[in-house]
Amino acid sequence: MTRDDDLQRLILAVHALTRIAALETKNDAPAAQWRTLTLLRDHGPQRIGDLATLSRVSQPGMTRLVHQMETAGLLVRGIHPDDSRVSVVSATDEGLRELDRWMEALSAALSPHVADLTDAEWDAVRMSADALAVRVGLEPEGAR
Repeated sequence: MTRDDDLQRLILAVHALTRIAALETKNDAPAAQWRTLTLLRDHGPQRIGDLATLSRVSQPGMTRLVHQMETAGLLVRGIHPDDSRVSVVSATDEGLRELDRWMEALSAALSPHVADLTDAEWDAVRMSADALAVRVGLEPEGAR
């Protein structure tokens, strides 16, 4: 088995976990909403273009999502501290509470599917998650 095979298997497993989470939590919010709130929580306020880059979506797509989330009270737009012509997006307190509730529901939904992992398997999951989170921009380098 090659490294490419390993990455493909990892991606497929994560997609399967995502589908399980969506089905078992009965949450119809788009995954992009939770990803966006997580990015804002972890990286702080962002310009829409920067947020789109972090999230790996188009700027028009992020603009639509931000508008929907702003209407729902999950995000707020503000002025960039260094350039008043530029707006930045921040998570609201309500948005962060919703994210916390989603994370709790997600954990509860996925726990039964991974309850029998050994300590060594959990160590491998943690190591993989740490290594990949930095490389795909989910976590700043040196954060751990």
